[in-house]
Amino acid sequence: MPTEPFEPELIVEDVAGRSWARRLGPGLVKGAAADDPSGIATYSQAGAQFGFGLLWTVVLTYPLMVAIQSISSRMGRVTGSGLTANLRRHYPSQVLYAAVMILLIANTINIAADLAAMGAAVQLVIGGPVQIYIVLLGTVSLLLQVFVPYERYARYFKWLPLALLAYVAIPFVVPMHWKAVGLGLVKPPIPFAGHFLITVVAVLGTTISPYLFFWHASQEVDEIRSEPSQAPLLREPQQAGGQLRRINIDTWAGMAMSNGVAFFIILATAATLHVHHTGLATFADAASALKPVAGPFAFLLFSLAVIGTGFLALPVLAGSAAYAAAGAMDWRNRVALQVNVTKQFYVVIAVAIFGGVTLTFAHFDPIDALYWAAVVNGLAAVPIMVLVMLMSTRREIMGDFVVTGALRWVGWIATAIMALAALGMFWPA
Repeated sequence: MPTEPFEPELIVEDVAGRSWARRLGPGLVKGAAADDPSGIATYSQAGAQFGFGLLWTVVLTYPLMVAIQSISSRMGRVTGSGLTANLRRHYPSQVLYAAVMILLIANTINIAADLAAMGAAVQLVIGGPVQIYIVLLGTVSLLLQVFVPYERYARYFKWLPLALLAYVAIPFVVPMHWKAVGLGLVKPPIPFAGHFLITVVAVLGTTISPYLFFWHASQEVDEIRSEPSQAPLLREPQQAGGQLRRINIDTWAGMAMSNGVAFFIILATAATLHVHHTGLATFADAASALKPVAGPFAFLLFSLAVIGTGFLALPVLAGSAAYAAAGAMDWRNRVALQVNVTKQFYVVIAVAIFGGVTLTFAHFDPIDALYWAAVVNGLAAVPIMVLVMLMSTRREIMGDFVVTGALRWVGWIATAIMALAALGMFWPA
């Protein structure tokens, strides 16, 4: 049974004696969990379909995602409670249950898409029946979540997403139209057409995903509970300086890694698939973008990245759903607790994982599933972000730590952009 807190390693002020590999952990795990298989497929689709025309979305979303993730983490650290626990205390039950239901639906769809991608990645390398791989991968992920602390196995899986760094090498081996790259960043074509705007929502949704809001807030709560010397900032305001500084560093670093990888995936697929009018219809097409760098190992490298990010993202997806349900129902909700102490919490994790496995029996196309899972996240993020921003500015919730100034403005700007993009999906072509 796990006896350690279920969380990625966190940057703390005393890092003396840590190896460089351990220091790499927080940003790498957070970045990899954000760049899950859905993200890889969505960024690949964006580059393959629209070339360099969507590079600006990655640059735009960086400060926006940093703001909303930082605000979510602050709320957990300040109040000592997750997002749904705060919703339960300060908002009508209808609002609480609607938010939890939105998250559960979005997360289950995302889990299904990620598992389908992981199964397809295994099949891409060794062949065989993809559905069996999906069931096995889902079972292994669930067993790891129940019996092994996340940080213990994340320290190994976090190396597999380094395969994504192969995308960074693409500009050095493939002729690049740098003028088009620059225009894609500063003066992109923005056709108000359905497919383009849907892809924008997908990019925003896979970058600013609602499950990460719940996860980051709950991880701060688990951190407080696991350290006797720590307490919510409402009770121990003298701890605020170091803790808020740590949250800022960790969030900026993790999101920089996530968006940096996203930028190069779009750049690479634009320079290979889009330029050669190859398109993106299968997993093999997505992997082929790495051929200029990896040659015959392109499929293996791509598959390792998908499987690695999947094993890092699935616990975040299932765990955030369980945290949300636990907060809503006032269950004990530490994943560090033994299974027999917090059975309901683990039941939600199991239902989320095997709900995702069950959905894959519809035999949908993995690329399409990953893309539309990102779209669902983009739509689901809007009402959740509104609630996060409202709670973060209420003094009865945050006390003297209400979010103010630039962070508040950027948080609301992020919320408005997500809402406008979601409404734009339905703009007449």
